[in-house]
Amino acid sequence: MTTRIYLDWNATAPMDPAAADAMAEAARTWANPSSVHVEGRRAKALLEDCRERIASALGAFPQQVVFTSGGTEAIGLALNGAQAKRRLVLATEHAAVLAAAPDAAVVPVDANGLAHLPALEAGDLLAVQHANNETGVIQPVAAIVEAAHAVGARVVCDAVQTAGKLPLPPADFVAVSAHKLGGPPGVGALVVRCADDFAAVQKGGGQERGYRGGTENLVGIAGFAAAIEARRADTGWLDRAGKLRDGMEARLAALGAEIVAASAPRLPTTSMIRMPGVPAATQLIRFDMAGIAVSSGSACSSGKVGASHVLAAMGMAASAALEVIRVSLGWTTTAADIDAFCAAWETLAAARKAA
Repeated sequence: MTTRIYLDWNATAPMDPAAADAMAEAARTWANPSSVHVEGRRAKALLEDCRERIASALGAFPQQVVFTSGGTEAIGLALNGAQAKRRLVLATEHAAVLAAAPDAAVVPVDANGLAHLPALEAGDLLAVQHANNETGVIQPVAAIVEAAHAVGARVVCDAVQTAGKLPLPPADFVAVSAHKLGGPPGVGALVVRCADDFAAVQKGGGQERGYRGGTENLVGIAGFAAAIEARRADTGWLDRAGKLRDGMEARLAALGAEIVAASAPRLPTTSMIRMPGVPAATQLIRFDMAGIAVSSGSACSSGKVGASHVLAAMGMAASAALEVIRVSLGWTTTAADIDAFCAAWETLAAARKAA
């Protein structure tokens, strides 16, 4: 079989070898970290060591890190554990945020997907993504936090796409996930900087300082720690990916592609590309047949290919939004991968014009 090209890193990243090794080693420390015997104390020591390493890599304090089953649970814990009279969410937030706060007021965004700052004064708990999972657009979180704090509001930040890439944003609650940065699925964390009026949503045996009940996923947490340290150690990978992404976009724009939010600040690993006249569903099938994995947006919609609520919030017509795919790069993406994708894109676009 021909080697496939993976360009769907925003959905999940391949497991880093260091994470797999750390998990295999941690599996030998199989006891419950809450037990008081020698085996339990050994597991507890490993748990707290991983907590310190993850906190250090994120730029947080260990006591602020609450382990969860992933980004979705971390977001739900923040939005429902923090007491609030009126919650706000950006119109382009991830489905996990929208589902966790269905009664929240919606803050509009502009054509680049950036938040409308004056609207932030209307609530006392605001959810904002650090970088959008579909477009890669980076919100000015520091300015948003400053504006929110000025009116006594707190900020929940979904940093699932930026952890291990950008510095942790200065929000009151920050959600991160291991599998986006080379760790295993099923583990993440919520960084809690403001514990006032904050309580557990999932209650149980009092683990995680009472904020999240349930025996910790020690093996997964060990993989999380190893993966985030690996990202931190490779200081040049994001710049490499950004150069590949920028070159790809320039080539495709010259062929008639429309790059979504091209003028906005974006993660250098993410690109949303419209091929006018060719449905995204058709593109996904053709690229997959060519050995290239891309997506039409969020991978959290059960494999559906439909109009993106993110693009709709940015004012894109539904007919155009249905012609957009997402390409996302990672630390092992090569120039040859991008060349192959651009060649396949050109072939498909040319076939549409000839039809």
